[in-house]
Amino acid sequence: MNLADIQQELRKQKLDGWLFFDHHMRDPLAYRILGLPAAKVTRRWYYMIPAEGNPKGMEHRIERNTLAGLPGEKIAYSSWTEQVAALGKLTAGMKRVAMAYSPMCAVPYVAIVDAGTVELVRSLGVEVVTAAELIQIFEARWTPAALETHLEAGRRVDKVRAAAFELIRERTRNGAPLQEVEVKDFVREGFARAGLVTDSGPIVGCNANASNPHYEPSAEATSPIKTGDWVLLDMWAKLDQPGAVYYDITWTAFCGDHPSEEMRRVFTTVRDARDAAIDRVKSAISKGETLRGFEVDDACRAVIVKAGYAEYFTHRTGHSIGVEVHGNGANMDNFETHDERRVMPWSCFSVEPGIYLPSFGVRSEINMFIGDTEARVTGEMQREMVLL
Repeated sequence: MNLADIQQELRKQKLDGWLFFDHHMRDPLAYRILGLPAAKVTRRWYYMIPAEGNPKGMEHRIERNTLAGLPGEKIAYSSWTEQVAALGKLTAGMKRVAMAYSPMCAVPYVAIVDAGTVELVRSLGVEVVTAAELIQIFEARWTPAALETHLEAGRRVDKVRAAAFELIRERTRNGAPLQEVEVKDFVREGFARAGLVTDSGPIVGCNANASNPHYEPSAEATSPIKTGDWVLLDMWAKLDQPGAVYYDITWTAFCGDHPSEEMRRVFTTVRDARDAAIDRVKSAISKGETLRGFEVDDACRAVIVKAGYAEYFTHRTGHSIGVEVHGNGANMDNFETHDERRVMPWSCFSVEPGIYLPSFGVRSEINMFIGDTEARVTGEMQREMVLL
């Protein structure tokens, strides 16, 4: 935890404090931001970082030292009345306090504190506001070392992706049998050999299965891949080391030489929508403009709407990327939510528009890293349809 930086940001946002709260390890973000080790917690604890002055915490008497290592006084409590009184001391003199709360659950990634606890804090005369912007500042920004893990993961993942397509090409050209789940297993084995780990996936979807954004084949549910089929491959992984961050891509291909005109048209629309989002980001960052997540979604979605496929683009344009594949920074979203968080320097996110028709689906996904003065795509980018 960097106390000075947190307090500086609180003053910048005109907040009196940032109140952290947890019960039964519901808020992993609090532990990461504060630098607390994960522990078995069966009682509530609170920790207040004020914009000025020393932090204070409160912890139950049977779980003393839950906040050990954090600066400031730790108030002990046991009963409900003691808890409310201690919370009053933590918030004394404060008017606006940030918590892991999101109005109307607009940003579910940070909507962690339960409604009753928010009501409790408000009952003390304190306005509770969202900590979404604070969380991304202190959780979603990468270090130079993290960026290097991402770039190296990208190089390795791109090699596995190319090898997976080559496997599909060889089998389908030779008329040999191939199942989606075989490609999935091939990718996972490639990750293991390359020193990569992942939490799930990959998605290997053939024809109609490519229209299910979260489809994942298994031994029980898999389809054959053969000449004339459309294939979508979505894969994400990171280096097998502490602090590594994810690389997350989606490519599509046609098994043969002559895809349909509809396939070509949908692929081109998705690619152009992706590129419109990339251009919007690059332009804003190079000019030093404030850019918010919903604006990137708008730029991307407009291309698909104009092409007449609006009803087939059924998810946001992109998500934050970090040590978890879906990170806690701004999402590129004005569809599932209205994400007003800033696109911040030293953060990364996906751009992945998709059009999902009944017979096949196309998604094209890249990762964008935002530097101090420029934005860039961090790995290989599919520009033309792959013919296998």
